Amino acid sequence: MRRDSVMIVGGGMMGSGIAAISAIAGNPTILIESSDQAREKCPERLSGALDELAENGLISEGTKALAIQNIRYGKNPEEYCGEAFFVIEAIVENLAAKQELFARLDGLLPEDIPIVSNTSGLRITEIAALAKHPERTATAHFWFPAHLVPLVEVVMSDKTSLSMAEWVVRTLKAWGKAPVLVKKDLPGQLANRILQAVIREASHIVEIGLASAEDVDTAVKMGMGIRFPVWGPLEHVDAVGVDLCNSVQNSVLPSISDSHEANSCFAGMLREGNLGYKTGKGFYDWSVKDMDALAKLRNEFIIHALKKIRSADSSGSKS
Repeated sequence: MRRDSVMIVGGGMMGSGIAAISAIAGNPTILIESSDQAREKCPERLSGALDELAENGLISEGTKALAIQNIRYGKNPEEYCGEAFFVIEAIVENLAAKQELFARLDGLLPEDIPIVSNTSGLRITEIAALAKHPERTATAHFWFPAHLVPLVEVVMSDKTSLSMAEWVVRTLKAWGKAPVLVKKDLPGQLANRILQAVIREASHIVEIGLASAEDVDTAVKMGMGIRFPVWGPLEHVDAVGVDLCNSVQNSVLPSISDSHEANSCFAGMLREGNLGYKTGKGFYDWSVKDMDALAKLRNEFIIHALKKIRSADSSGSKS
């Protein structure tokens, strides 16, 4: 039996999106979902992701057709371990469930086959704690929606083999993703540490009455956020000058939040049962604000940004 397939365990929104990207890259791809009811929804999820990419010119209709041919669906990972050269776990975000699955896969697969987790919040050190070969484990956190957002955070534990982690980075780069290597297994990985710092100060600004939630979001979206696809914060430092940024930090940092706990705004909303969109109210009143329209606009903006980035990369490669 040829070991030429990518096996993705977990057929939810993330697993289906990852499977789409793997199949587009030309890999025979096996999407495992243990729930019969959930597995029935997988083809529709995958088709939706592929349709969105094709309709917006990010893949051709031919690539879409080949991707569909590359995908199979299964119930038990044991049946397909003999075919897999790369395994990605994308099941429920539950430590015990992930530990059990990693230990099971570790016992079924040759020790040179990488097993990675798509976890966004758990540490790979703990997920792989029951595995006999933790050196072949890592996190590969795809950002949602996985078929659109390029970022994947490849996180090493202190037992992860560097050569294996670098192989995962190279593999995902060949899939068209933008993987980053995170060398320490700390809470928040890499990008979420930055995002949580932004959320901490954004909620603090609302708490102290400096600006409304709407104006905070507008400032981020229409200021720094609109530059971020091509202008990172450390590129910004070099562009404006380390001397200026040093001065600004010394002036601004003493007055911003350095709290080690969630903002009191969250505690107040939790007491009132306001959990955001799922209950109808959070920082915003979602009875008058349209989440579906906002998510659609988000995807359209990501697609536009991807086209511009691809165009710039293509022009750079020709010069």
